[in-house]
Amino acid sequence: MRALAGPLPVTGAFFCARSGPRRPIGTIRRVNDATHPSSPDSPIAHGSQLGEDLVQEMTRAIVEEPRTTHLATHQLPSRERLADMMEQIRALMFPGFFGHRGLTEEGMEAHVSEELARVWHVAEEQIRRVMHYVRDPGAPGADAEGRLSKAASATRARELADRFLATFPTLKRKLTLDVQAGFDGDPAAKHLDETIFCYPGVDAIMTHRVAHELYKLEVPLLPRIIQEMVHSRTGIDVHPGATVGDSFFIDHGGGTVIGETTHIGNHVRIYQGVTLGNKSFQVDDSGRMIRGTKRHPTIGDRVVIYADACVLGGDTIIGDDCIISGSVYVTQSVPAGHIVRQEKPELILREAWKRSMDVPGLPVDEEKK
Repeated sequence: MRALAGPLPVTGAFFCARSGPRRPIGTIRRVNDATHPSSPDSPIAHGSQLGEDLVQEMTRAIVEEPRTTHLATHQLPSRERLADMMEQIRALMFPGFFGHRGLTEEGMEAHVSEELARVWHVAEEQIRRVMHYVRDPGAPGADAEGRLSKAASATRARELADRFLATFPTLKRKLTLDVQAGFDGDPAAKHLDETIFCYPGVDAIMTHRVAHELYKLEVPLLPRIIQEMVHSRTGIDVHPGATVGDSFFIDHGGGTVIGETTHIGNHVRIYQGVTLGNKSFQVDDSGRMIRGTKRHPTIGDRVVIYADACVLGGDTIIGDDCIISGSVYVTQSVPAGHIVRQEKPELILREAWKRSMDVPGLPVDEEKK
């Protein structure tokens, strides 16, 4: 793949279809007459005291709280644009499944060129919008506090967008292995197409692999925004900093949590509710959490972790070829080739139909005792 040295041509029809006409900053889009300020039922429209007091109080609440208010200093990233970019990337990673249909091998090069151009444009734009978070005192054009100039931010954004897109061929190959792992790991799957279309774990790992590349490039904020979008869709929470090997599969997935400094080997399969987390938080003398340490476990190759298991701690290492049974709580390392399970719980059986006959009116909570 040739290096992408700068902005590639992007068709205007795409952005018109996606974004629609631009509105001046500060204007209000009318949703419906009942909620618009010009509605005759609105006290604000009539200039009533209630309306004036509410406007003034809300304005004070906004301008007096800079932590949750962003005024006209610089542009912030757009979740909507990033969501569009991720759908474009999904179509590149799984052509024919998403995006354009009816693709042929003969027309693939032209299609790929056009799609890469679209992704590059959005990636460069969004990376440029987070450059104000960067502090790099040694960078050309940086001020005394390390803030990049507008020109330096634009140059770095273009460079990072180039490097980001250069990872796509490798991403494509890794995702193919993930899809195969999903099919091989679930007897309910009838074919690979079902795994691509239907499995939240495939959605989550695709998004994670994209976000992880931005994380490795030290792009601020965007990896977390991208990752949290798939977290909202699937209930699978994988921090973009987590390192994940080849042929990874999350089955079912809801409630799965994988922390920032987790390292996962190849051919690993985990199930819903698994937590690969932190055992405890270290704090400094002022009581603030210490950041940048290894807080999450290391998982070897060919490990299976069943539902609701918790593996915690930065010094916890699960060796190759281990099986972690469901609902266990692991805070120490496990040598390679072992099964970890808890003692078999005792089951208590009662004939539910006798509840009202033997002890009429007995509350259910009392009977359970």
